[in-house]
Amino acid sequence: MLETELPLPAIDQPVRLPATRAAALDRLHAFLPGAGRAYANGRNHDLPGHPHVSVLSPYIRHRALTEAEVAGAVLDKYAPSTAEKFLQEVLWRTYFKSWLERRPSIWLDYRQGLTRAQDRLATEGGLRSAWEDACEGRTGIAPFDHWAKQLVETGYLHNHARMWFASIWMHTLRLPWQLGADFFLRHLLDGDPASNTLSWRWVAGLHTRGKVYRARASNIAKYTDGRWDAETLGHQLAREDQVTPLEGPEHPSPAPVPEDATWDPALRTGLLMTEDDLHPNFLWSRGLRPATAAVLIAPDGRSPLAVSSHVTQFTSDLAQDALARCAERCETGPVTADPEDILAWAEDAGLEQIVVPYTPVGPAREQLDRLAPRLPSPVVRPVRAWDAAAWPYATAGFFKVKTKMGRIFEAIPQDTQT
Repeated sequence: MLETELPLPAIDQPVRLPATRAAALDRLHAFLPGAGRAYANGRNHDLPGHPHVSVLSPYIRHRALTEAEVAGAVLDKYAPSTAEKFLQEVLWRTYFKSWLERRPSIWLDYRQGLTRAQDRLATEGGLRSAWEDACEGRTGIAPFDHWAKQLVETGYLHNHARMWFASIWMHTLRLPWQLGADFFLRHLLDGDPASNTLSWRWVAGLHTRGKVYRARASNIAKYTDGRWDAETLGHQLAREDQVTPLEGPEHPSPAPVPEDATWDPALRTGLLMTEDDLHPNFLWSRGLRPATAAVLIAPDGRSPLAVSSHVTQFTSDLAQDALARCAERCETGPVTADPEDILAWAEDAGLEQIVVPYTPVGPAREQLDRLAPRLPSPVVRPVRAWDAAAWPYATAGFFKVKTKMGRIFEAIPQDTQT
């Protein structure tokens, strides 16, 4: 079982992230005492050991721990106003997921833009050299180089560091944003198609039109406790008059909200999980009694380049952990990245229907959509109550989702039943 260590500049012990749901629950419970005002006051500080943030995102991204569980645990301890900042961060992930789900062409545009950018690497020697220096932490911009190496070595970056990094990548180094988003997806344990793509677009000024994020030397120095000199950085980073929003097409209109689906309890049923939802508790509470379960993962689909072994191993181990929990309820099949293994599993088990927790836009969805017509039985894709509550509000910016926070939280009991 993989255990990831974050060897940060040493004042704290390395952060350990065992790839199990039990470890996720332990980390959640350890974080809860600081989820209120302490989080609000310290969340922007990128410090060794990440003492002010939860570091739960690698688990939430794969739903080994769900948004509803996290929000419910926080609300059991705090009034919504006391933990508002942390609850909003949970909702930002939901908002991005919802927004992209209703505008899947944005993901396709990113992938096409990445292909064009990679084609440029093959023909523009200067661009390739600058890209390699950025990925390997050789730009001479000390905090940026530190974050590049930290990401490659550990699979994690503080959220504020991600914003600074993306801004420097685009606005100081003038590298294509798609190459930076791809760099993150290849190395982040929590690399998520929606949160990653839309966060990079937000920093670029593409998501919220005209609103660009600029990394400022004083801000970096303040929120890293002076680890890097503001005067030196001030001469290296792009000035305000040098930072302009990137141009792109208008956002497409949001597609209809995906509908829930139900299965026939009289049919012999298989449960197929993907790396996007590895805790099928909501299906047990809705009466699913599968004959067998399996997991189809797609970490290598996150990039056309090689994906970090940190990412592939963490994803595989979380999937194995999920399948082991299913063994208490049914027979189990493979954890695999090969669709042929799933075809064999379904045929050998004589399945008459296959239930898959709704898989959002991204590599796992693409893999599932290619596989579904080849399976010997129909695929049923039920939707979590949390998603069904949030998706209707992802029509524009985050504000609308934020104002409906209470309604979304009403789904917590239904989404956390077992």
